[in-house]
Amino acid sequence: MTDRTNWHDAPASVGDAISAIDTPALVIDLDAFEHNLRTVHSRVKDAKVALRAHGKAHKCPDIARIQVAAGAQGVCCQKASEAQVFVEAGITDVLITNEIVGVSKAERVARLARQARIGLCVDAPFHVAQIAHAARTAGSTVEIYIEIDVGQSRCGVHTIDQALELARLIAAEAPSLRFMGLHAYHGASQHIRDPAERSATVLASVDTVRTYIDALAAAGYACAVVTGGGTGTYDLVAASAVYTEVQPGSYVLMDRDYALNHLAPGEAELRQALYGLCTVISVSPTHAVLDGGLKTFAVDSGLPRMVLDGWTVKSISDEHTVITPSGDAPDLQVGDKVRLVPGHCDPTVNLHDWLIALRGQIVENVWPVSARGALF
Repeated sequence: MTDRTNWHDAPASVGDAISAIDTPALVIDLDAFEHNLRTVHSRVKDAKVALRAHGKAHKCPDIARIQVAAGAQGVCCQKASEAQVFVEAGITDVLITNEIVGVSKAERVARLARQARIGLCVDAPFHVAQIAHAARTAGSTVEIYIEIDVGQSRCGVHTIDQALELARLIAAEAPSLRFMGLHAYHGASQHIRDPAERSATVLASVDTVRTYIDALAAAGYACAVVTGGGTGTYDLVAASAVYTEVQPGSYVLMDRDYALNHLAPGEAELRQALYGLCTVISVSPTHAVLDGGLKTFAVDSGLPRMVLDGWTVKSISDEHTVITPSGDAPDLQVGDKVRLVPGHCDPTVNLHDWLIALRGQIVENVWPVSARGALF
C-alpha cells in the first residue's frame, strides 16, 4: 500500500463501524458492488464477447484485480500514467483508450509494453510515428487500435481512407507495432435516457463500424478486436455481433446520472454502490450543513443527492454542502453522518485518496485510489 501520512492517512481501518469513518469520505456498498459485478460480467459472458473493465472510473488497482478475477480480459485507462499504476500493481493487459501526444508519454508506454500487454489508440499518422519510434527504442511491441468516430464527435478518424492509411503505416512498423483492430466508442450514448433512442444510436454506430471492418479486411487488414461500449450500452454492444469486447467502467460504482436512464424490458438493473459520506457540522431551523463540498463531489452532472428521505441538497461550495428539510424530514444533529449519491462517479473518485468498502455497517476493506491525479 502506498505510504501516506498526516492528512493522507486513510479515513478508516478494517473493522471500523461506519460511524467511526472520518469524513468526508467515499464509501462503497460491497453488496451492491458485487451484484453489479456479477450481473454485468455474466451478461457479457453469455453474449460470448470479452469484457475489459474501464479503470478510469475507479482508478484503483484493488478493484481492477477483483474485476480481472471475475473474468475481465484486463482493464482500460485513459492516460499513460494511469496505465503505469495498473501495470505496477500487477495488471498485465491494459488498453489506453485514448490518443497520447508527447515523447515522454510515448516512451512510458513503450517501456510498459516490455512488462505487460499494452494497447493504444491512434487517429493520425503523427501518433503512429511517435509510438513506433518509442517502441523501436525500447525494444517492445505496442498493440495499436485505430479509433473511429461513431458519432461522439471527439477523437477518431472520419473516413475509410484515413483508416486505411493508418493501417498501412502501422503494418510498416512491425514488429514494434501490431495492428489489433478498432476502438469505436460513443460516450454520449451511455446517457441517452430513452431505451429506444439509446438502442437506435448504438445500432447506427454498429453500422458505421461494420463498414470500416469490411473495408480494412478487403485491404488485408483484419480487425481481431473491435472494442467499445460502456455501462449504459454494454448489453447492446455485446449483442451486436460486430464488437468483440465491451468496456464498462462505472458499472461497479454507479451514480446519480446513470440512475436517470430508463431501462428497456429485460435490461439488468444496477445498484448504487458509491456514496459520499459526510458529517453534519452545523444545524439551524432552516437547514443543515455538511463537511463535504466541491472538493468532495464533482458536479459536472449535477449536485449530489441525499439518501436520507426528506432532505435535499440546496447548494454546494468548496468545503460545504447545505441541505434543507421538507415535510416530515427526520431531525439531524451535529455529528450525524449522512450518505449522498454523487452526480458523476469518475471525477468524484479522482478527488479522493481512499475508497472505504463496507459490508453492511462495517469496514471490510480500505482501498487506495492509486491512480488519482494520473493525468499525463
